Amino acid sequence: MRSLNNRFKAGQTVSIKETGEAVTILKSQYVKNMKRYSYIVKEHPGTFFFEEELQSQD
Repeated sequence: MRSLNNRFKAGQTVSIKETGEAVTILKSQYVKNMKRYSYIVKEHPGTFFFEEELQSQD
């Protein structure tokens, strides 16, 4: 069953955990076979990130 509880919304500013770089979410997509969300960010449109690779900025 698909979960509709993705952590980040389009337009939200988050940071990449590995680098600490601040990025803006362009869109999210549910990856059915992996049962999790992937995100495309404005600063790296050719790369996608999973939720566990991003963290919200407080």
